[in-house]
Amino acid sequence: MYIKAAAAISPQVSFEQILQSPASYNSNRLNCAEPDYTKLFDARMIRRMSRIIKMGVAAAKDCLHQADVQSPGAIITGTAYGCLADTELFLSKMVEHKEELLTPTAFIQSTHNTVGAQIALMLKCHNYNNTFVHRGFSFESAMLDAITLLLENAVEDVLVGGVDEITDTSHTLLSRFGLYKQHAFSNLDLYNNHSKGTIAGEGAGFFLLSKKTTGNSYAKLDDMATLYKPSSPGEVAGFVNDFLHRNNIKAGDIGLLVSGENGDAANDKWYGDVKKILFNDTATQAFKHFCGEYPTAPAFALWLAANIMKTGKIPAHKKIKAPGKILIYNHYLTIHHSLYLLSAC
Repeated sequence: MYIKAAAAISPQVSFEQILQSPASYNSNRLNCAEPDYTKLFDARMIRRMSRIIKMGVAAAKDCLHQADVQSPGAIITGTAYGCLADTELFLSKMVEHKEELLTPTAFIQSTHNTVGAQIALMLKCHNYNNTFVHRGFSFESAMLDAITLLLENAVEDVLVGGVDEITDTSHTLLSRFGLYKQHAFSNLDLYNNHSKGTIAGEGAGFFLLSKKTTGNSYAKLDDMATLYKPSSPGEVAGFVNDFLHRNNIKAGDIGLLVSGENGDAANDKWYGDVKKILFNDTATQAFKHFCGEYPTAPAFALWLAANIMKTGKIPAHKKIKAPGKILIYNHYLTIHHSLYLLSAC
């Protein structure tokens, strides 16, 4: 598979440009740096779209614009939380109005497939449209569906993306489970703070995948794989080694490892153990100090890796030459583990 185009809206200045110097936040949550939507959509449309819908549709539109594609063969989206703000709005109105005289708009826009549906409506695209809601595998499930469609020659290209948002309510609820750090600090110091918890994040990342390459393709997606609930880092290392073996490469062939450390001591131990076993001498690029932690964060990692592959520039390793192969390894809450292997076109 080839990544013909990639677009992202994230806490970094990433829309319509490549990540240069990381933005610094002094908080335990990272909200997206959103573009000026009035330059992208009609004002009447903007009023009817919640924040996550605007983020997803804008990223999808930019991705298609890059590839000069009017209507993709399929639209596939992955999201773990869906449209949280609209869900909260509908539930709040239901309580306030005692379940009477409710406007249905917030309910209609609160479903998980709203982002994919709005993209299709904007494009007037009647092709295959699907949304996956599989917690930490939401984006991976969307990617696997896209790859399957392409391998079956059902479509020429697929628009696939991952999108999640964080709201005040969801941040408060997840904080109660100890998922996030309890105090504010700089995201750029995330890996110097080895305490419990991480920083909350959000974002939207979209990609146009095709079996055919063009001169402007970002990268080749050689393979991807998932592992659910491994018992130990040793099992993950075996999983990674088997993944590399089936692609006829060794750990030493990986020019850059993009890994998902998030600053939580227990979480990051898995990455550290896997690196000790397989990637002691491999250059590493973390990414969650850029975007924060959320279930579909691998979409940001894939966007970052694709841009590194296309430009040859690595944000934290300016002296390292452009990698021939990039491996992305991420896990969410030590339960959902995923791998992506990219190479130059």
